[in-house]
Amino acid sequence: MKQNIKISNFFNWEYWPSSMFYIPNLPYAFYLALKAKHVTFFTAANPGIKSAGNGTESKFETLQLIPKKYRPKSVLIQPKTAFEIVAKTIEKADIHYPIIAKPDIGFRGLLVQKLATPNELKAYLKKHPIAIIVQEFVSYENECGIFYTRQANQEKGIITSITLKKFLTVQGDGVSSIKELVQSDERARLYKDLIAENKEINLNSIPKKEAIIRLSVIGNHSKGTQFINGNKLISEKLQSTFDSINNTIKGWYYGRLDIKYHTFQELEAGEKIKILEINGIIAEPTHIYDSHNSSYFEALKAIRSHWRSLYNVSITNHKVLQTPYKNPLEFTKELLELKKYLSILKKLI
Repeated sequence: MKQNIKISNFFNWEYWPSSMFYIPNLPYAFYLALKAKHVTFFTAANPGIKSAGNGTESKFETLQLIPKKYRPKSVLIQPKTAFEIVAKTIEKADIHYPIIAKPDIGFRGLLVQKLATPNELKAYLKKHPIAIIVQEFVSYENECGIFYTRQANQEKGIITSITLKKFLTVQGDGVSSIKELVQSDERARLYKDLIAENKEINLNSIPKKEAIIRLSVIGNHSKGTQFINGNKLISEKLQSTFDSINNTIKGWYYGRLDIKYHTFQELEAGEKIKILEINGIIAEPTHIYDSHNSSYFEALKAIRSHWRSLYNVSITNHKVLQTPYKNPLEFTKELLELKKYLSILKKLI
């Protein structure tokens, strides 16, 4: 898969490395730091989350900030916990298979898997001796990312980005096997190695004509999910709904919510939705990766716009809420520890 995507990189900036989006914007980041008179001013953005959500925070702890009705049932499993205890913990939480397992401290879908049986979970935990979140699999049809910002001295915030997520699929023709359909699909063939690892898919089966076969259930770009710019769907009703939700999440003012839902009408009303994650200061307005409806330079501009919002939120929190800026040395130490941790995760793949 990596080789396929590397080839695609030359033709589609959607797959370009993160550095291509952030290095060109570094001068603007330095300008904001000078303006704030503090190099880690952004750590005041989300006082309810460790370091405002720089990637070192516990996803499980952050999830607890969300009202119970909005969050999926989840438990945190510490490394080397006896599986008998794991099973009882899951049963007590009323979580049923299939489940989602993912690292408590994770990055871009790394090691996120859907598991169908206790034996699969047991093998997963044995292979990944780190803190793991076991979460109910939310079978709602759709998923999106909503980026929201609000200043502490204002009652209403702003939805700055909506990303609709189109899961990786192929359509049957009544003749070709799934393996052949994947190979002939421009996007799916880039992820054929990942698809081959999906035990729920029989690559040799022949789907009926016009049948839609979903090849992935993880709404992450690295898993093949296509990000679609949904900013045209921002409405006053949606804005009001997420003002209300934001006010129930203590200490969160800037970032992206990843949400499962059935219909957009229910999402707009805040009904029958599940918030899978809260992402803080390192969250991206992922609509920028819709290469069919925007340009690379528009993506760079959107990042700067969100950094400007981050500056405004942070400065306001520092003044109004007396939220301190994190010591730059402590912040650097956290990032170095995160880098070391991520290298461990990559070895566990």
